Amino acid sequence: MTYRRTALKSMILLAAALALPGGQALAADSKPKVALVMKSLANEFFQTMQDGAKAHQKAHAAQYTLIANGIKDETDTAAQIKIIQQMMVERVNVLVLAPADSKALVPVVKEAIDKGILVVNIDNKLDDTALREKGIVVPFVGPDNRVGAKLVGDYLAKQLKKGDKVGILEGVSTTTNAQQRTAGFQDAMKAAGAKVVSVQSGQWEMDKGNMVASAMLREFPDLKALLCGNDNMALGAVAAVKTAGKAGKVKVVGYDNISAIKPMLADGRVLATADQFAAKQAVFGIETALKALAAKTPQKSLPGKVQTPVTLITK
Repeated sequence: MTYRRTALKSMILLAAALALPGGQALAADSKPKVALVMKSLANEFFQTMQDGAKAHQKAHAAQYTLIANGIKDETDTAAQIKIIQQMMVERVNVLVLAPADSKALVPVVKEAIDKGILVVNIDNKLDDTALREKGIVVPFVGPDNRVGAKLVGDYLAKQLKKGDKVGILEGVSTTTNAQQRTAGFQDAMKAAGAKVVSVQSGQWEMDKGNMVASAMLREFPDLKALLCGNDNMALGAVAAVKTAGKAGKVKVVGYDNISAIKPMLADGRVLATADQFAAKQAVFGIETALKALAAKTPQKSLPGKVQTPVTLITK
């Protein structure tokens, strides 16, 4: 009789666990396991994001556990896919993902959803067409990158004249946030009558940004500004401007408001950037997922987008 009661209790607990939208077996007395998978932790933005997530988990330790991971290189999608596959093996309940590529990560995201993992997308939006092709819904929790970049571009435009030549340093070109930031910069330059003479990828990285900026400055000696899709590339652009002997003559703007850019904002080497609140980016995604778990909201019923703030930062 005792055995039958124990077996019955176990079956009830299992049924309750399987009823969760996250699908991964979660006992009634256990906490959900959240995996945060980011891009390169060599980028200060993602290190800040991780720190913010860890601080949030520490303050809410009774509510969930956290596993945070990131790749070494901004473009290493294969490594990011492997991390997600490992998170499946570890039977996490939630995946909060900042994808290195907007399309390449969609198949493994579908695998995770099919295994009952609740997936939330942050930082860089997964491609809508790719999601539809796989028949999945993944909420994007983050800012409007086009709006944020236009704020920065509009501020720069106040110091430009009609017809001035400018260059854009784009992030990884296959990512939606890179494309949206470039579009926002172009919106602002078009409105100002400035001429975008070159758009090239700096792959989100300082060294690559320096190389691209240096090449632009050589090709277009009358260039008046460099609009950078993130602050890492802006750091590289500032160094390129100095090396070219054009400090004070070529304006530089960025995006992210990392701490390394603040001295440059103060002394004018960088004119403006956008703050999308790195420390809260992952937290916004985690809170969205935990709320869905608590409400037993299935993946297919999650909202398509949860917009978060982005603000202009200047001297």
